[in-house]
Amino acid sequence: MRAAKRGANAGPSVLAARGKDKLTELERARDHMKKEVPEGKEREAFSFKTYKKDEVKRRLEELFHGKCAYCETYYAGQAPVDVEHYRPKGAVEGQANHDGYWWLGMEWTNLLPCCIDCNRRRKQKTPKQVSDVEVLQKTMLTGKKDCFPVGGTRALGESADLSLEQPLLLDPTRDDPDQHLHYWIKDGHGCGLTLPKAIGEQGQELAPVEEDIAALAAKATALGLSVRGAVSIQVYGLNRLRMVQERTQLMNRLRFFEYLIVQIGTVVQKLSQDDLGEISEIKDAIGSLSHLQTRILDEMAALASPEAPFSAFAVAYIRDFKQRLGAGLSA
Repeated sequence: MRAAKRGANAGPSVLAARGKDKLTELERARDHMKKEVPEGKEREAFSFKTYKKDEVKRRLEELFHGKCAYCETYYAGQAPVDVEHYRPKGAVEGQANHDGYWWLGMEWTNLLPCCIDCNRRRKQKTPKQVSDVEVLQKTMLTGKKDCFPVGGTRALGESADLSLEQPLLLDPTRDDPDQHLHYWIKDGHGCGLTLPKAIGEQGQELAPVEEDIAALAAKATALGLSVRGAVSIQVYGLNRLRMVQERTQLMNRLRFFEYLIVQIGTVVQKLSQDDLGEISEIKDAIGSLSHLQTRILDEMAALASPEAPFSAFAVAYIRDFKQRLGAGLSA
């Protein structure tokens, strides 16, 4: 997950457009919610439609470079984008009497582009336990759907103060995921995993997994980990098996580039010795090798650009690479 800023631009005009009845969709939703519900019946959720318009999808695609806001995969290659409501519009999981955040159903800042695996509840293979020996897996339901856990006071209506909710899920347009998530970029078991970030020096590099969100939050707290990071990983399914495998492939590519850069640097250093460095042919070779090294660094930087899939993982790898370079690549 990577931070993305919406900027000061207003949302797509279609979200506030008036229909044939001269009402916006929000105004129609407001009228719908005012209607009395017969005793013994549940209120039907209002059927929002305008948020799925092409103008909205285009703006979201531009904002996230055609990637899922949560997992950074290119959604177009597997399925049409789901326009996701960060705060669910029609219901809230575990809150039987909550009608959803219907008043945010057309709110631009509540909309995100999402792949079907992050947005819809599906069975996925995901890590249960990570150790130096192995990664144990289990099949469990992940995907956000109507899930929206909060640590504070739940907003129940249009006039409620949303700032009191303290959401446990990360929103990359509001939050800096780098403060809550990090990646296992070591060799061996666990490589490619997204992990909740340690809070202070006592945090442990573990990936707690609990189907119950309250139990998960408690375990993360006990381990000194970011609760919002742990809950987001679990709910969005950021460690789905296939995704971890793709991040591992990216890590292997970055590691190969690192190997080339280090080896070229070693050769250039040897050729630059006083007794060789003044020979014209050697100078040309050094120049060519240095240029090749720069090209490889550019390739690594491209993998970390906002347009690239799993770019936050690539950023974390390159950051670690720079630290190891400064330490003489002792790690």
